[in-house]
Amino acid sequence: MTPRRSAERTVRGPTPESVRAVHAGLVRARGRPPRQRRGDPLDCLIGTLLSQNTTGANSRAAFAELKRRFPTWQACLQAPTEAVIAAINCAGLARTRGPRIQAVLARIRHDQGELTLDALHETDSALAMTYLQSLPGVGPKTAACVLLFACRRQVFPVDTHVARIAVRLGWAAEGASPERIQERLEPLVPPALRYPLHVNLIAHGRLVCRAGRPRCAECVVREHCATGRRQ
Repeated sequence: MTPRRSAERTVRGPTPESVRAVHAGLVRARGRPPRQRRGDPLDCLIGTLLSQNTTGANSRAAFAELKRRFPTWQACLQAPTEAVIAAINCAGLARTRGPRIQAVLARIRHDQGELTLDALHETDSALAMTYLQSLPGVGPKTAACVLLFACRRQVFPVDTHVARIAVRLGWAAEGASPERIQERLEPLVPPALRYPLHVNLIAHGRLVCRAGRPRCAECVVREHCATGRRQ
C-alpha cells in the first residue's frame, strides 16, 4: 500500500450532518446560488477547458474572443491553429489549449456526426462522464462541470479550491489529488446539496479560505475546521 493510500484510509470523510452544517453556514453568508437553466454542453466544455489554470476573468475573456472570431464551432475547427491560439492568448497556455480545443472538436464531430453534445442531456450520468473523459484534456472535474452546469446533473466537481477546503475541514487527506477527493466526496454529499455547495465552496476558497494566508477569522465554517480552530 502506498503512503498516500494509507493516509487516505485514516480520513473517513464527512458525515451527512457535517456536510449540511457547512452548507448551511455558507448559505447564511453567501446565499443559495440560483440554479441556471440547461445550457449548451459543448459551449460549457470549451469554456471549462479554458478555465483550467487561469483566472475566471481571463477564461471568460478568452471564450468571448473565441466566439467573436469563430461564430460556430465548425469555423473554429476549420480555422488555422495559429488563429485559435491568438484568440485565446489571454487565458495563457494558448499553444497547448488551441490545438487541444481543435482536437476535442474533431473528435466530437467524428463521434457525433456533428459538432454538438446535446445528446448528453439524455445520457446516463455515468456514461456521460466516461465519454467526456475520453476526450483530449478532459478530466473528472471538467467532465463533472459540464454535467453540473450545462445538464443540471447532481454531480460534485472538485477543483483546487474545493480540494483545499476539503483537506482543511478534514474531509480529505492531505496530499490527495482533486480527482481522488472528487471520487470520494461525491457519494458523501447529498445530491440536492451538490450544486450549491460546489458554487459556494469555490467562492469561499477564492475570498476566504485561500491557499496562502487564509482569512480564518472571517470564516463562517471555522467551527467545523481543524485548521481554523488552531488559528
